[in-house]
Amino acid sequence: MPELKKISIIIPVYNEKNSLLELLKLVENVDLSLEKEIILIDDFSTDGTKDLYKELPHKVLYHEKNMGKGAALRDGIKEATGDIIIIQDADLEYNPVDYIPLVNLIKEDNADVVYGSRFLGKQNKGKFLFLSFIANKTLTFLTQILYKTKLTDMETCYKAFRADIIKSIDIKSNRFDFEPEITAKILKQNIRFSELPITYNARTNAEGKKINWKDGIQAIFTLIKYRFK
Repeated sequence: MPELKKISIIIPVYNEKNSLLELLKLVENVDLSLEKEIILIDDFSTDGTKDLYKELPHKVLYHEKNMGKGAALRDGIKEATGDIIIIQDADLEYNPVDYIPLVNLIKEDNADVVYGSRFLGKQNKGKFLFLSFIANKTLTFLTQILYKTKLTDMETCYKAFRADIIKSIDIKSNRFDFEPEITAKILKQNIRFSELPITYNARTNAEGKKINWKDGIQAIFTLIKYRFK
């Protein structure tokens, strides 16, 4: 396997003016011993987030209407030029320091895809919102049953891929159903998959959390759809 020299960090952004700059500092400061390419996809923010981009040296893609996380990730992945691609939300629920072990597994040729699991270990005990905890556990359990996997966290944001793997997958989902779709399509292939524990600090809807119960229902349909498709 050729040496992996560059990582693309894909960040979908929708109305995150209060967290984006702080998040980017964390991403910029994490030491991965790789060239970093940070790609922001603005999903038609209306809260002043767009005013922040002129201060940034990073590539920014713009949607002319709000299309959803999946659509933003699809565009970002298409634009990425790194050997490894990792997904990052624009809020502060996740800590980019946790990239390091995920990326190292791929760099060392021990995995092709690595998920950061919020449920491995006890470091996140008490950091979930109750309903979110139940929803995440339910969707992960359904994934385990349908795909005969020991996966512990299907809905996690932190997903790291060898670039050729993720670029070869035809992503259809426009919203948060990206998570079950990409997971289903990976689990159905002969891809070296692994999970490692990460830290997590949930934010509330009042703080800007955007996923809701309708997205949970859609995730169920998506998992079932791609199991038999």
